[in-house]
Amino acid sequence: MENNGPLSFQYPCLTKDNYEKWCLRMKVILGSQDVWEIVDRGYAKLDNEDALPHNEKEVLAKTRKKDQQALTLIHQCLDDKVADATTSKEAWEILQNSLQGVDKVKKVKLQTLRADFDVLKMKESECISDCFSKVKAVVNQLRRYGEDIEYVRVVEKILRTLTPKFDFVVCAIEESKDLDSMMVEQLEGSLQAHEEKIKRR
Repeated sequence: MENNGPLSFQYPCLTKDNYEKWCLRMKVILGSQDVWEIVDRGYAKLDNEDALPHNEKEVLAKTRKKDQQALTLIHQCLDDKVADATTSKEAWEILQNSLQGVDKVKKVKLQTLRADFDVLKMKESECISDCFSKVKAVVNQLRRYGEDIEYVRVVEKILRTLTPKFDFVVCAIEESKDLDSMMVEQLEGSLQAHEEKIKRR
């Protein structure tokens, strides 16, 4: 049976353990509804709106409507954490402060994640895709907490973490490729191709 109505999907439910994943999914959902910019930047509340020209009043009314749409979407995923919020930006900031943590907690979390990144190593029994998943998970968390981690640093880290059976591949990649412009996905593809060759032997 064909359904011509609007798409219905389940909003991600926020818990105390899934804030980072929830945040990513909500940014996508809010972006798809064209309201993320309002949540991210907010809008100015004016005292004397009657003095505004007609076209500016219309813009303000549209902005308020988008803000209410965003606030409604955020409320779909929560119980009563942001019940007092009057704008989507205010609701988002309440969630950030309560679930992501205040600055001190954020700094501690960043230190822990940096240490995790530094000690990452590929295990002998691990495949390339598992190794990359592990690295990407830590890198994504670092970025969510505000760390500016460049692709070249991630590529170099992965090349250093590989097991000795990939040494010849690492040398070939370092000699033939420009690591500064190499994407992590390109590196993963090259290494998976070599891994398949090793398995066939």
